[in-house]
Amino acid sequence: MQIADHPAQMRTEGGATAYFRKLWRITRKELQTELRAREAIGAMAAFSVLAVVIFGLAFDLAPRMDLIVPGILWGILLFAGVLGLNRSFGAEVDKGSLAALLLAPMDRSAVYFGKVLANFLFILATQVIVLPIMLVIFDINLFRLWILVGLFLGILGYVFVGTLFAALTVSVRARESMLPILLLPVMMPLFVAGVGLTALVLNDREFGDFDHWLLMLATYDIIFLVIAYMVFDLIWEDV
Repeated sequence: MQIADHPAQMRTEGGATAYFRKLWRITRKELQTELRAREAIGAMAAFSVLAVVIFGLAFDLAPRMDLIVPGILWGILLFAGVLGLNRSFGAEVDKGSLAALLLAPMDRSAVYFGKVLANFLFILATQVIVLPIMLVIFDINLFRLWILVGLFLGILGYVFVGTLFAALTVSVRARESMLPILLLPVMMPLFVAGVGLTALVLNDREFGDFDHWLLMLATYDIIFLVIAYMVFDLIWEDV
């Protein structure tokens, strides 16, 4: 079976509608698999809830929770997300279906973006669980517009990079440990921007005081979206 190697070839073989149909097929397969096994969301949610409880006990007597909660929120997001990203391509390796995915008659970027969308939904679902628990334990309301916008941009950038690195490490023997080693340093700009944005919003600062953090998150997303789109074919060929 011939795989479309370039978006131009994809357009001549069925157009954008066929492309997005194949992209959604990848995402739907991931969602159906997760609904049956509950491996990714289950692991991320369990880790996140335990981490929130542990930090809640550790910082119970802290005088300024609004200075601590931003780092806890974004730190948990980064570390919990790795658990789900490790399953992004690792599940195909464990089930022996990676070869079929490699030979699938679709543009390779559809595989990437299908995985990105699934990972985004998994991490977003985890945050839907975590935020109310943080509200109860820390008595800090994180349901504020610009914090939610920042989380949206942060998760988006995270899955752009994380899905790419998950494909990069899928054939590595110790992929479970290699992925966080490669991924977390690249996430530092996103982490810093997310923490800075959340801290300022919690302190009721004006939009002009934190708009540069939003711009940093959006710029990060765009840069790594372009990089991932350009290099995923090369990574996929070497899997």
